[in-house]
Amino acid sequence: MTRRLANLPAGIRWMLYAAGGILVLTLVQQWGTDDTSRLTANGTSSTMLRWSMVVLLAGLGGLFSERAGIVNIGLEGMLVLGTWFGAWGALQWGPWGGLLLGAAGGAVGGLIHAVATIGFGIDHIVSGVAINLIAPGAMRYMSSEIFVNYEGGSVSDSPRVEEFGDFTMPILAGGNFFGWDSPNFLRWLSEKEWFYLSELASFSRGLLTNLSYFTMIALALVPLTTWVLWRTRFGLRVRISGERPEAGESLGVNIIRHKYVAVMISGALAGLGGAYIVLELTGFYKENQTAGRGFIGLAALIFGNWRPSGILIGALLFGYPDGLQLRDLQGNATHALLLVFTIVLASVSVSAARQNNRTDAVLSGILALGVGYWYFTTDSVPTWFPQLTPFIVVLLVLIFYSQRLRMPAALGQPYRKGDV
Repeated sequence: MTRRLANLPAGIRWMLYAAGGILVLTLVQQWGTDDTSRLTANGTSSTMLRWSMVVLLAGLGGLFSERAGIVNIGLEGMLVLGTWFGAWGALQWGPWGGLLLGAAGGAVGGLIHAVATIGFGIDHIVSGVAINLIAPGAMRYMSSEIFVNYEGGSVSDSPRVEEFGDFTMPILAGGNFFGWDSPNFLRWLSEKEWFYLSELASFSRGLLTNLSYFTMIALALVPLTTWVLWRTRFGLRVRISGERPEAGESLGVNIIRHKYVAVMISGALAGLGGAYIVLELTGFYKENQTAGRGFIGLAALIFGNWRPSGILIGALLFGYPDGLQLRDLQGNATHALLLVFTIVLASVSVSAARQNNRTDAVLSGILALGVGYWYFTTDSVPTWFPQLTPFIVVLLVLIFYSQRLRMPAALGQPYRKGDV
């Protein structure tokens, strides 16, 4: 079964995984109380999609940088730059101005990181941490010079900005088509209360309702990134910069230039993520509003095995607990995630046992029993649990599937022109 799935195209394989995940959520709902119906509610999936886009953009940014061999811990700081410049650009020129200026602000952070790591040979981690520390302070100073002069602005906040419009898919989710209010097939199916099909329809409807134009741009960047990195000459040269830079140089590739460009693209994508926070999630700039999503973007990068489609799945998976918690006021559905973890860990244990991997089978079985015990002996989970879920998932991937991960061979290694 596993081999058959592995032979399928990546898109179909991930769709089957998603359908299986919703089946697990449906089974957990049947087990739990009525409040656990939020596990597959359209409001949960809609919120998940919006909150996952920041992680997706940060992860794609990390992909460009790390495919060129540069570790970019500074994604969090570049997100901060994107939030401030995105808000300023939106105040000056509207949401499209905010989008462009947010990307430009992040690109400046990427350029600083490139100069430090490529030009001066500073350790990648040190440079990234420095950007994360300097960016918030620099943006606070900029706010004290600019935002305080606007009505409603302060040293830590900007006035409210204009946001993007949205789009609902006609026929499937009941959108408007040239003035015609189309049918809503997915709502009709979800109201039938058919096992699994109704839950699948409800969850899917949330992904197609009030879909922001900015969200569609972010989603379009996934296939675009795949095409650029794996189907163009530029992408090939970026990847060789992170795999065998000395071999690329011997073939006449300007490795230094491609590293610089890749890290600046990385910063620009992270800046877009920061602009997304302002233009779609909050409506204004506020200090500390990135909430560590740059680091979660790095987690999605590892989870996705340095592939755009994998990063998208990781971002959606990591955004799900946030979307659920924001909708789950009673906390019952969030608590039910423990049962989901129990089922997943038990499945990992069975899979490892079938492959004669006794160590992983025993370890995942013990973890499944522990999480299951937590679920059956408590009625709620701490508020920090959804925020830690992405890092827990990545740790599990590193423990049980590290042999399937393949980071760029020269990632983090110093490079100088003429090295052999």
